[in-house]
Amino acid sequence: MSRCAALSAAAAAGVAALVAALLLLQPEDVGQGASLSMAETEALPKLREDFRMQNKSVFILGASGETGRVLLKEILEQGLFSKVTLIGRRKLTLDEEAYKNVNQEVVDFEKLDDYASAFQGHDVGFCCLGTTRKKAGAEGFVRVDRDYVLKSAELAKSGGCKHFNLLSSKGADKSSNFLYLQVKGEVEARVEELKFDRYSIFRPGVLLCDRQESRPGEWLVRKFFGSLPESWANGHSVPVITVVRAMLNNVVRPSDKKKELLDNKAIHDLGKADDSLKP
Repeated sequence: MSRCAALSAAAAAGVAALVAALLLLQPEDVGQGASLSMAETEALPKLREDFRMQNKSVFILGASGETGRVLLKEILEQGLFSKVTLIGRRKLTLDEEAYKNVNQEVVDFEKLDDYASAFQGHDVGFCCLGTTRKKAGAEGFVRVDRDYVLKSAELAKSGGCKHFNLLSSKGADKSSNFLYLQVKGEVEARVEELKFDRYSIFRPGVLLCDRQESRPGEWLVRKFFGSLPESWANGHSVPVITVVRAMLNNVVRPSDKKKELLDNKAIHDLGKADDSLKP
């Protein structure tokens, strides 16, 4: 590809990403309250300890992506689960000592039924699986973000998973005219039909992170949100580490709700709950 063509492609990606970001600049989703009271915040350390004592098993889908990678690191640092399994299309290189007990199941997402055993015996599942339309094309995006996610959820349910956590998106709506939000909304609804004992949906705004892979469009969007007042930016974007900590603070909290919908504000509140405990 010529330098001119490459620049044009990058510019097009940037424009598309900005349009997507602007579509997310809509009134906050009405999610179920996830903010913690001071008493609940102070109880977090004890909740984590109680959770560890249950010796639960967890799987992560999408551990090679930015959110999944940070989630894995945080799970290991907090020591919440007795067994951690990554399910993906390739084996990840995990050289550090902290990762030595992580199990990896390599699967073919086009033939997931042949790998049903990979989904058996896990108490909790986190799905951070996803791609982009630019990377996979419209058909590929739908196949990964809808078909792979739904089939994985079905196998997880059959395999005994009790608590399924889905990383979705702010603005997810199965009736949306925007393919990305339409697919996210459809997946949310169809996973709910599987009737997990507990189903937690996380709808973050624009994820703020430094990706290992080059995505010029997302870099432009991060710069865009970085130029906004903090209060405005926090309403429509969120650091990946905050999302991950919200997921884990939520998972250790007992709940009798079958479905939880955590919007961008709730993710900020829950993911930063520990900050209020610091002197």
